[in-house]
Amino acid sequence: MRMFITGVAGFVGSTLAKRLLAEGHEVVGIDCLSDYYEIEIKRANLESLESPGFTFIEEDLNVADLDHLLEGIDVVFHQAGQPGVRKSWGSDFSIYLSANIEATQKLLEAARKNGGLKRFVYASSSSVYGNAERYPTLEMDRPRPMSPYGVTKLAAEHLCSLYAENFGIPTVSLRYFTVYGPRQRTDMAFTRFVRAAVRGEQITIFGTGEQIRDFTFVDDIVEANVKAALVDSPKGSVFNVAGGSNISVNNVLALLGTISEKPLDVKYIDGVAGDVFRTGGSTDSIEEVLGWKASVPLEEGLRRQYEWARVAFAAPVL
Repeated sequence: MRMFITGVAGFVGSTLAKRLLAEGHEVVGIDCLSDYYEIEIKRANLESLESPGFTFIEEDLNVADLDHLLEGIDVVFHQAGQPGVRKSWGSDFSIYLSANIEATQKLLEAARKNGGLKRFVYASSSSVYGNAERYPTLEMDRPRPMSPYGVTKLAAEHLCSLYAENFGIPTVSLRYFTVYGPRQRTDMAFTRFVRAAVRGEQITIFGTGEQIRDFTFVDDIVEANVKAALVDSPKGSVFNVAGGSNISVNNVLALLGTISEKPLDVKYIDGVAGDVFRTGGSTDSIEEVLGWKASVPLEEGLRRQYEWARVAFAAPVL
């Protein structure tokens, strides 16, 4: 099959591309290589994908000829977007509007013109829930984002549902719960933690560390994408993709200290606007419809990320 991946140079996009190429699919990937985090990391991700079956386009979704690029494509995996809760406030919000909402609308319009498209898989986020009404949170529970980032992810998700209902686009939205693993973005918590553990540096925690998160290993996220693409589900479906860890940040640090066999230097500072206290998603729906269930326990996944970090961060600079 011919697969189209947006944000292919990113953490999830490149991991997904590697899986699809290994299974013999043809992959067309697009990425604008934005400088939200180190471009060198994205280029290294792309180098790992070098294959006769891989085609890379360096371009912004908002200006690319998407009608042409989607010709003959069987499945679209829309992983691209501007990440980050903390940076989405203030003047940077316009970047989130363009990258998360406008780009999604343009991609959906191009999908309308592709009569043979089998699935459009959108990478949504647990940020759409904000401080949820209950835990584990169900897909039908009322979303109430706590950050501009979450607002844009929810808006793009609604666009997917609208295009499914009005034009029959076979969309599936996957609400990711805190993805981690080797090659995770350098601004994300687990990468900051394991890098500091390897180098003996201080770890900065926003808030008390008692905030609870549902962490999901990247290979499980990739598996959910593959199943969303290949297993039948109603058009416009929305699924939680959660690892089921439900653990506090402080307990994660304790676990990392055990794995690294080193004392960790932790500093606590004020929390950040938009950060929720708890996340935790029910996966009953995705288990029933797609047959997906997380398979990598947190301790195993964190150990894998730490072992990766021992190599990636051994030198003074990445």
